Amino acid sequence: MKNTMEILFSLFLLLIYFCFAKSDYAPYFYDNGPNSNNGNMALFSLSEDTLKGTQIYVLNGSDPEGQPVKYGLTFEPGSKEYFRVHPKSGAVTLIEELDREAQDEIEVFVSISDGLNKVVEKVTVFVMDVNDERPQFQNMPSIVDVPENTTSGSSIYKFLAVDRDTGSGGSVSYFLQGTEAGTKFAIDHNSGVLRIKPGEVLDYEKSRTHFITVVAKDGGGNHQGKQIMMTSSATLTINVIDIQDTSPMFVGTPYFCYVYEVSSPGSEICTVFAKDGDMENPNPIIYSVDSGADGAFSINKTTGCITLKVYPTQLKKELFNIKIKASEVNPNGEIIDYAVTTATIRVVDLNNHPPTFYGENGPQNTFELTMYEHPPEGEILRGLKITVNDSDQGSNAKFHLRLVGPGRMLRVVPQTVLNEAQVTVLVEDSTSIDYEKSQFLTFKLLAVEIDTPERFSATADIIIHLLDTNDNAPKFTSDFYIARIPENSPGGSNVVSVTATDPDSGLWGLVRYSIYGSGADLFLIQPDSGIIYTQPWASLDAEVKSKYNFYVKAEDTEGKYSLAEVFVTILDLNDHSPAFNENSLEKTMIIGAPVKIEAVDEDAEEPNNVIEYSIMKADPGNIFDIDADTGEIKLKPYIKSMDIVQNITNQRDCTWSVVVQAKDRGSPSFSTTTIVKIDITEAVKARVTSYFLSLRTRPWTVFSICLSTVVLAVCLTVFISTIIYWNAVKKSRVQPRGKIRKIRRP
Repeated sequence: MKNTMEILFSLFLLLIYFCFAKSDYAPYFYDNGPNSNNGNMALFSLSEDTLKGTQIYVLNGSDPEGQPVKYGLTFEPGSKEYFRVHPKSGAVTLIEELDREAQDEIEVFVSISDGLNKVVEKVTVFVMDVNDERPQFQNMPSIVDVPENTTSGSSIYKFLAVDRDTGSGGSVSYFLQGTEAGTKFAIDHNSGVLRIKPGEVLDYEKSRTHFITVVAKDGGGNHQGKQIMMTSSATLTINVIDIQDTSPMFVGTPYFCYVYEVSSPGSEICTVFAKDGDMENPNPIIYSVDSGADGAFSINKTTGCITLKVYPTQLKKELFNIKIKASEVNPNGEIIDYAVTTATIRVVDLNNHPPTFYGENGPQNTFELTMYEHPPEGEILRGLKITVNDSDQGSNAKFHLRLVGPGRMLRVVPQTVLNEAQVTVLVEDSTSIDYEKSQFLTFKLLAVEIDTPERFSATADIIIHLLDTNDNAPKFTSDFYIARIPENSPGGSNVVSVTATDPDSGLWGLVRYSIYGSGADLFLIQPDSGIIYTQPWASLDAEVKSKYNFYVKAEDTEGKYSLAEVFVTILDLNDHSPAFNENSLEKTMIIGAPVKIEAVDEDAEEPNNVIEYSIMKADPGNIFDIDADTGEIKLKPYIKSMDIVQNITNQRDCTWSVVVQAKDRGSPSFSTTTIVKIDITEAVKARVTSYFLSLRTRPWTVFSICLSTVVLAVCLTVFISTIIYWNAVKKSRVQPRGKIRKIRRP
């Protein structure tokens, strides 16, 4: 009976052991359904415009034994870390900005641990697109050469812009901008093909260059909760190519030439000059006498120089009207077009007249002209009505024309005159005729006889007054501006002043400023002065955002502009005190192992957010040291066992109240104190104590243990009662048979 009871008692103890030493199962994540933000992040998607610092998800799981769990989150080695998880709450925070165009899937390892077991799962987070990309022209800037005989409706260029967004935000449509572009040209909104409008033609002689501005628009889409449409523009330069469609043109007409009585056969009378009307692609010109020479004059077919063939005494009249033909020939020597002019030749005698310049009203030695700066090269200054004349005959009336002035801006035609000619001044260097460099130009026009001993000459002043055009864009004094402003600055504070100048005059030199860009929302600029302020309602906070950058635009009245970039840094101030984590104020310290407390300072920069820890007071006595940087609290080196601790307190209760201070290193410095309750125990006792303490947070586990104990007690009672009962029955059956045997033995 005694052995049986011992066996039953051993079984009872064994059952109790199994109740308290159950198998420890691994924790697990809860399944997350579609569009759920609570689980293991499987099939989770995130918009690429989610702000950095946003809580995007909560990891959630459980341990079968009810043990507290911790969460973890890691990435592949070398991969960019986009998320951070709070180990206790499972809150996942975005710590890096997203860009779907750079990376549309993020692989991350999420883990859950109960302290003994750890489960790691690999999940993929999908980055969803927003409309944050502008269409980008792929083949700009570009210059296209188009022959002027291109038929209307012909395709001359194909624009291509690519938007890296998806869906409607990635579709691109094309539009022309400007009156000139819409008059001459048309663009297919879908394909970007640029055509000459039906019924329109190009004309080199009217306009050599067209500037076409094209705007590429996307289909619009959502960005930071708003429906936006993004655009970009590009300018195409169309150079009109000259073709053969214009006859030669004589320069310096009418031609007046003179033959002096002392001239001899072969003398140069005068020179005519013609040029191809198709100036971009000129053909050679050959000259010939068409009629009226009466055999007395000939012309050099290459130079256009008219010479005398006979002695003046053989001339039968004093005035000859000679028809001169200027023929344009192709590379094969074939005449393809021509023009005819008249050269009037008068026979005169002695050299007794100097060259004289004439205006519309007679002799004149000063000529003035007003014109715009940068006229086209080769253009004739038609406002100058100048005629030069030498009343002598023959070589006595032959003189050179020369223009003396700054640089090689202008050229005079003809350079050699016999008797009389219309003076033509041509533009040779357009860029040098600049209103911003000089508002008027002065030249000397010289006429000097060539073959006479007297070398008579004449001088006339040509004064050109220049008018300004809008040929300059505003220019900033710097390509970028850097500003710093404290975070406590009130709205409307001055940030930085930018300056751009436009050398053009009048309204063309008036500059207005504007700002734009993703970082410009908190700022405004005075359009006239260029001073940038914070918005009146703006509240700067370095802890929220410390860096801003945006563009400032300087634009004149015709839309010519330049850009500069502005970088603004928000200077952090020490405006937050350290704050302790409330969950860390009750600690159990195992002798030989430290405990850690933690405080957080929400300031943005060092040293304002750098915390130093110190122990201000400990009760009943200070037996602790604290690491000033990490917040680790540990026993002083001489405390090695619980006996030493109990000797200090003279009681079994080893609980300390420690006042800990967290102080930042800012100026001025802020500090916070808290009371940390520390229970000191040894390692074995700590494990048993922590286990039973953990039961306080698991009522179902306590109920299961109690129920198991009651069931075990009932089972043991039934088992023991059954054994006793069957032993009694067995004894009652054995005793009668013994008595019978005793009766039969005699």
